[in-house]
Amino acid sequence: MSRTRKQEREYTKRRLDKQAERERERAAQRHQRLVVGFVIGAILVVALVITVIVLNRSSGPDDGAQPPPEAPGDAEPAAPPATTDPDLYDAPPDAADAQDRTWDVVLQTSQGEIGVELDGESAPQATANFLRLARDGFYDGTGCHRLLPTALLQCGDPTASGTGGPGYGFGPIENAPDDDLYPAGTLAMARQGGDGESMGSQFFLVFDDVPLPADDAGGYTVFGTITSGLDILAEVGAEGTDEGSEQPALPVTIEGVTVS
Repeated sequence: MSRTRKQEREYTKRRLDKQAERERERAAQRHQRLVVGFVIGAILVVALVITVIVLNRSSGPDDGAQPPPEAPGDAEPAAPPATTDPDLYDAPPDAADAQDRTWDVVLQTSQGEIGVELDGESAPQATANFLRLARDGFYDGTGCHRLLPTALLQCGDPTASGTGGPGYGFGPIENAPDDDLYPAGTLAMARQGGDGESMGSQFFLVFDDVPLPADDAGGYTVFGTITSGLDILAEVGAEGTDEGSEQPALPVTIEGVTVS
């Protein structure tokens, strides 16, 4: 039976309507795939940005380190030295407590005894500061955290991170050498670069002559001399540092300090 013209037109219209419906469905599916792809891409971009920010923050330098200028201050330790949690102070002691005289001090360390003589006349503020911390047991149990294998050992930080101290900073710099040379046997205060008011509890023991160029703040306060134990320090230096850090490979912990 042949179709009438009216039936033919209706059939054609239905066929075209179905084609149009299928095109709309395919277009909707394409749009949905584009939206999903855009959302997933945006999530990946945000995750990448967050990862970069976190990595940058975690690898930044240690801004509070107190190294001599020759010592790189931001290497990650391989195995942390001994740390303590002492009571902190509001202010440094009176420089008059040094009494303008010399003081004999012995550092009992895990590697042996190191004798020093404090110079209360040439560096009264640093000497008074060391005397108070030593007598109060502030240094007991602290690990020496930084070694320059050919020159010096840095100690006195209860956090063993290079950023710790007694709760205050003091200055000015006292008795720094004019020629920037710190001979073997020197006992000197560590501080932050460019800040002569940032001394605290950290000090360094020099076991071989080392030049430490002055910065904008000056040099480093020399407040004593090493009277015995240079051989111990030289042995620590000879062992070098843990790989990837400035920590002595031969650990040194201050077990106690006696003052006479």
